[in-house]
Amino acid sequence: MDKIYFLSQSTSLTLVITISLIFAALGLYHSRKFQGINNYLTANRKIDLFSLTTSLVASALGAWILFGPVAAATWGGIGAVIGYALGTAFPMIFLIFLGKKIRNDFPKGSSLIQFMRKKFGKSLFKLILLMTIFYMFIFLCAEVTAVAVLINYLSGTELWITALIVLISTLAYTLYGGLRASIFTDNIQMVVMGVLLLILITIISSSTENNFSFEFIENKNPQLLSSSYIPSYTAGLTFFIAVAATNLFHQGNWQRVYAAKDYKTLKSSLIISFFIIIPIVCLMGFIGMVSFSLDSNVRPDLGFFTLLLKDQTELLSLMIIVLGLSLTISTVDTLVNAISSLFIVDGKATFKLDKKTDYLKISKFFIILLSIIAFGVASKGFDILYLFLLADLFCCAFVITVFYSFYKKINEKTAYLSIIIGLVAGFLMFPFPDFSKSLLVGVFLSKELFSPFVVQSLLFLSFVVATFLPAIILKIKKI
Repeated sequence: MDKIYFLSQSTSLTLVITISLIFAALGLYHSRKFQGINNYLTANRKIDLFSLTTSLVASALGAWILFGPVAAATWGGIGAVIGYALGTAFPMIFLIFLGKKIRNDFPKGSSLIQFMRKKFGKSLFKLILLMTIFYMFIFLCAEVTAVAVLINYLSGTELWITALIVLISTLAYTLYGGLRASIFTDNIQMVVMGVLLLILITIISSSTENNFSFEFIENKNPQLLSSSYIPSYTAGLTFFIAVAATNLFHQGNWQRVYAAKDYKTLKSSLIISFFIIIPIVCLMGFIGMVSFSLDSNVRPDLGFFTLLLKDQTELLSLMIIVLGLSLTISTVDTLVNAISSLFIVDGKATFKLDKKTDYLKISKFFIILLSIIAFGVASKGFDILYLFLLADLFCCAFVITVFYSFYKKINEKTAYLSIIIGLVAGFLMFPFPDFSKSLLVGVFLSKELFSPFVVQSLLFLSFVVATFLPAIILKIKKI
């Protein structure tokens, strides 16, 4: 039996092409008058409160918010929702303090890696650079895949078509206008996203009537709100650690730290962003719990769309496409410019090519190569959540050592040791794709040797070990 879609492919494709071209045209037109390497990397350090705030929020909230928090809430309950929200928003608060220090100590910088080069030797900063690019590349793949899957779900459009349109249109204006273009389009995308999310969530709350409440969830699935539900705590801590750690290495955030016209603007923008992000992620998680309580057989990550499109409304489908594209393109242009800026700024110290080498030009070829790979991943519709979690694990192993060095001098060998031990130990605990065992629990040692809590909480424990074991190593070494 053929699946019935909410939109025709022609209607869907027309909208995807139109919206993508509009954003590309706006980005290209705006950035014509803002050329030069300083605008490309840091928007000439002149971004005001409104633009910085909308850009920070739009870059943080990708298409993943339509899937991730909704799905996590169905098994992790209220704890997963809170952990997801705080993990996404927490870096904004952290950057208030780190941002002040890095702007004072390195006022002409544009990346975190530049700061790390001053702290550590040539070897360790390359490892940090590699990890940062790897994480952002996985993020890029995830975003393009998410929007391709969304359009396919609504209209049956082949994944590769959506992926190709989104990537080409975003590359067109981002590689030309850099951070200036990214921030300008973020402003528009954030307004579109805010209005559409408000409308769609209002529609869901009114259409589900009395079911859109904590009381309904309590009656149907009390464990999701229970204070004694252990998975709620482990899921919450897992998401908080993983998401917060990875976002601290997001070069897009560090570019915006440097792009603010002054520290007062940066601080105010980060605080406002924090309080915008939390309710949005929490609301999406709440919708996931409502959807699961209404029908536990619904695919967890499609809960938002199931509630919204139960009457197969074409207008709502069109609104979802605009929302999904705005979320995705705002994140993809940030990632593209962030990776490109790292290559430009840190490529000189890493590769040491001829002095006449045009690193800006090479970075664009590098981004195009990564985009081709991302296109291949998105076209296949791979479930890359597992790879995303692995990238998160890498970030967790680095986070304490790297950011502790902001305030205390750390010997490079000690830093290396702490990171490698944390990474290896976390990897030994990291679950296999079916989450039933890990290298340590179930392969090297029998699962019977471990308590049920350990066997059932491998993902949580792997992140805890990878994050906090380096701190123990640093303490033992008495820095």
